Amino acid sequence: MKRLIWISGWSYLLIGLAHVIIGSIMPVLLEHYDQDYSAGGTLIFAQFAGFLVGVLISPWLISKLGKRTGLLVALSVLGAAELLYTLLPSWKLMYVIGAFAGFGFGMIEAVIGTLMIAAAKEKAAMAMSRIEVAFGVGALLMPLLSGWLIRSGAWRYGFLVISLFAAVMLITWMRTRFGELDQVMKERPVRFAGDTEQLSQHLPKPKPERWTRHYTRAHGMLLAVFILFFFIYVGIEMGFVNFLPSMLVERSGAAEATAAYGVTVFWLAMSVGRMYAGVLAQKIGFAKYIIFGLFFSLLFLSLFNLVDHFLMFLLAVLFVGLFLSGVFSIALVYATTLLPGSEETTPSLLIAAGGIGGAVLPLLLGRSMDHLGAAPTGWLLAGVLALLLALGLIIAGAERVRRHQQSLEAAR
Repeated sequence: MKRLIWISGWSYLLIGLAHVIIGSIMPVLLEHYDQDYSAGGTLIFAQFAGFLVGVLISPWLISKLGKRTGLLVALSVLGAAELLYTLLPSWKLMYVIGAFAGFGFGMIEAVIGTLMIAAAKEKAAMAMSRIEVAFGVGALLMPLLSGWLIRSGAWRYGFLVISLFAAVMLITWMRTRFGELDQVMKERPVRFAGDTEQLSQHLPKPKPERWTRHYTRAHGMLLAVFILFFFIYVGIEMGFVNFLPSMLVERSGAAEATAAYGVTVFWLAMSVGRMYAGVLAQKIGFAKYIIFGLFFSLLFLSLFNLVDHFLMFLLAVLFVGLFLSGVFSIALVYATTLLPGSEETTPSLLIAAGGIGGAVLPLLLGRSMDHLGAAPTGWLLAGVLALLLALGLIIAGAERVRRHQQSLEAAR
């Protein structure tokens, strides 16, 4: 099991690198192709669209090929896409490559998540928390590497590093044996045939339950609020991270290589904050944690929009990342507690909503950067974050009303 966690961790480090490379080199990439920020937003959109497809198609592919083979396919797609990125083909082709790169790391993330749940069983949460640290390490390292490569005039080779890393992981997953866990790697959903299938035709068939049964009346409205919440949150996080270097270049006059370090600062804060988010949320309550996190994130994002010194920008970015760090995971747990009985459907719906937001909002931010500039775009982000805070207050109010109704019913 330890071997599986280690190799899964290295794979998560790989997708951490792949997630942030476009944002890390965005200014120099757009300059090379003579493209505007709208085109950069479209590239992020293409990558996240591919990511969504990879996540959604992974259960079907696993059922056909098994977990190990599915993972090998995903690593091959990611490695090939990053290699093509290195060649710097035409800009239109970059959109296609971006979609395949997103498909690759999206499917890797989904397959490894499925594998951890199947292999670790009751220890799955602990195993996932360990490998998610590796994702943060990858997201930290890539901006540092990109900054050095930009200074060296070799920024395109960041893509090559990811491609070679994907090849190493492909060989590792292909050759490594995990003992009794090898059977888990090969498992596919069982399909019955022959006599078993004929016998099943004569057995009473239970009436299928609709997944929407958990979302009637107030629960349906609450789900809609949560869907909008996750759509906006992931959009803010992805938009801010991917356009942060460009904002720093335009606002502070920093060199492109130096501006890439802003992403490292953000992910450093996110990684540290996530280590303590669960404990803190349990101590003060989910609702308070989310509201306080969003409020102070808004405060420091406003500070980011007001200052004009590079170090002050980085300080503001540090605290924005720190206070946003646990919002996604805590809100996901909070949603399942407020919507009891929907544990199998709610997380998937909310993660999908977040994926769509992560594709759409950066597209809009890119256009805002072109037409309004970095400073107004920063305030636009702050306005969207204020809307997110309002949604958090609505959710917390809904929980308070629910508790009040429960106390009245208990008193009768």
